[in-house]
Amino acid sequence: MPNLKRSSSKHFLIILAVLFTFPISLFGQQSPFAAALKTNLIEPVTPSPMVQRIETGDRQHRFWDRNNTFLFAAVGASAAADFYVTHSNLARGGQELNPVTRIFAGNTTALAFNFVGETAGSIGISYLFHKTGHHRLERLTSYVNIGASSGAVGYGLSHR
Repeated sequence: MPNLKRSSSKHFLIILAVLFTFPISLFGQQSPFAAALKTNLIEPVTPSPMVQRIETGDRQHRFWDRNNTFLFAAVGASAAADFYVTHSNLARGGQELNPVTRIFAGNTTALAFNFVGETAGSIGISYLFHKTGHHRLERLTSYVNIGASSGAVGYGLSHR
């Protein structure tokens, strides 16, 4: 059985050493930092929001403007083409290479909902970028989705 007096006195000495090594001003009601703020030696920092809008000369626009309407129509058209080519290849005995879409490959309705969800997700991400003021990313989301779907269509057509 360990000696309780020896361990408790050891802990007491450690606590005393810690207390005496810290400056007394840390235990006071006012820290030196707060005193420096009162004498204006340090400028107070105002908190900023997590997401800031950075004005880069881009004017504000409505979300459903002409450009986005065209881009979202192109996203839908490329997703429809991707669905058609994927469904056609699967009907001929091919296999789906995308692991997420492969889950829905056995059912035509589920496969169609997958591509509809892909289109809706692209529009939703674009809207999120629009609301946070990232207008270039708002448009880039549609370009990336169109490119990915078009690449899948090209690959599917070349590997029939």
